Amino acid sequence: MKPIPTAFAIAALILATACQADDGSLSFNASATTDYRYRGISQSRLEPALQGGADLSTASGLYAGTWASTIQWIRDAGGDASIELDVYGGYKAALPHGVTLDVGLLHYHYPSHRLAVSPDTTELYAGASLGVMSLKYSHAVTNLFGFADSRNSGYLDLGLAFDLGDGWTLNPRVGHQKVAGNDLYSYSDLAVGVAKALNGWSLNATLVYADTERLGGTSVYDSPGGKDLGGAALTLGARLAF
Repeated sequence: MKPIPTAFAIAALILATACQADDGSLSFNASATTDYRYRGISQSRLEPALQGGADLSTASGLYAGTWASTIQWIRDAGGDASIELDVYGGYKAALPHGVTLDVGLLHYHYPSHRLAVSPDTTELYAGASLGVMSLKYSHAVTNLFGFADSRNSGYLDLGLAFDLGDGWTLNPRVGHQKVAGNDLYSYSDLAVGVAKALNGWSLNATLVYADTERLGGTSVYDSPGGKDLGGAALTLGARLAF
């Protein structure tokens, strides 16, 4: 079976199982951001993006969901997709000593992308959190975002979440993207964000940077206009959960 149907089939199975549970909880979210940064790289050509999703979770730990965002990078690469559509499912479990384990599958889909190498990507992930610290590893079981022969790429992410009181949180994180078969495009990224929870809204400001420069000071993640898509920037966003 091809990776895309497999990913959707597994996520659909998790979703169906969760839907049958009596303790299922369904939630929705909608957001806007001045720049959609993912793993430090702008997906929206340094421009604003609209986003939204839905999540289903159960007390047993099973969860599934979908999320979408407007994007620009597929068109910049010569394709025709303007939407990223994600589907995911997994399981969270509380372990001894306050550790929480999270394992699952995530599939990124770009409808009608028309690129020679499909940007559609499926990753398996495993993460653990303890107190303010969380660590997560994502492993690509397909090519990674349109890079040819990049199966088995991986992303390691270390984050901290500090409760500052009165609805404020501080969220520093650092990550490293390994692109299998093409070290030139591997990079590290970091971000420091602050968020304020207010009546179902989350307002956030994040300083973000990806180390994508190589010899000569040129970024390997440039827009068609020559802008560094991983350059240091301050992004602002608002998210509503309901």
